[in-house]
Amino acid sequence: MDSRSVGVEEEFLLVEPKTGRPKAVAGTVLQESGPESGKDLEGELQQQQLETNSRPCHSLEELHRELRRCRATAATAADRAGAQVAALATFPLPVEPQPLRTNRYERMAELFGLTAHEQLTCGCHVHVGIASTEEGVAVLDRAGPWLATLLALSGNSPFWQGRDSEYASFRYQVWGRWPSSGPAGPFGTSRAYRETIEQMVASGTLIDPGMVYFDARLSERYPTLEIRIADVCLRAEDAVLIAALARALVETEARSWRAGKPVQPTRTELLRLASWRASRSGLDDALLHPVTGKPEAATAVVGMLVDHCREALADAGDAETVAGLLAALLARGNGASFQRAAYRRSGRLPDVISSAVAVTGSAG
Repeated sequence: MDSRSVGVEEEFLLVEPKTGRPKAVAGTVLQESGPESGKDLEGELQQQQLETNSRPCHSLEELHRELRRCRATAATAADRAGAQVAALATFPLPVEPQPLRTNRYERMAELFGLTAHEQLTCGCHVHVGIASTEEGVAVLDRAGPWLATLLALSGNSPFWQGRDSEYASFRYQVWGRWPSSGPAGPFGTSRAYRETIEQMVASGTLIDPGMVYFDARLSERYPTLEIRIADVCLRAEDAVLIAALARALVETEARSWRAGKPVQPTRTELLRLASWRASRSGLDDALLHPVTGKPEAATAVVGMLVDHCREALADAGDAETVAGLLAALLARGNGASFQRAAYRRSGRLPDVISSAVAVTGSAG
């Protein structure tokens, strides 16, 4: 069978070589990146970050090549502006973010105050192809309980403003300040989904539909379902793993919908608890069971996600690759584990950043 398309947006921090300090040069990077970067590079909310966009892919090998290519493109463009890119989901050092000078971002800074001014976080957004908005909403209504596991696997933001936050993903906590962020309850139909988005924008709280920051949503630009819960991954191969699991989850829930299986709704309050738990401890402590909501060992919950998606992984030819990528991640830990280990070695946060820069651009 043909696999669904999958693409990945990755957000990166821009840092000074040697010092690791934030470097607010996104505007310069984009201006000087040249036509060869095409649509690969985009700006984000702050001048100290940059976003890459992979092309849609159908195989995990192709996606891995794409992510390495996009990371190399970002590194080359940043170098022209005297900067480096680091795949860290928050900035370990103290930083005063500077908004990118666009009308939209300046409006956001005006409306949302400190929430926007402090919002220097980097995520990994996976776009999975869908056949219709009805299929997409059916998947959204079913996938919610499984999303927190992707956050735990990707956790890569333990440090915030110069100190250890004691979270694996403090990015998720900071991102949660937006009024439209987090899990959503079931919608039932694509019409109900669209009406909800329209009502949220009509409330005057959000600038536009692009500010609907659900953990998973229908893309406004592409015929895709966008899973947004993950931190940017330190390693490209971990981003491939997150994308593979996200695609398998979409396919699994779409099959459930096509088979006429009813939604088993989970209270949004419980989904929020599961995401908070994943953000807090990542893979180092218990996660919440996707069905019962009770605490279970993190590795057991990860195994439940793989089992839940096993048929879709096999049909896409991804099962063996995912097993290998997952075993490697569980053996060495996620990005949060890497950062803390780097800090323990030297006691210096700039060393954490320089280590992350080296891994960001590695062949992995």
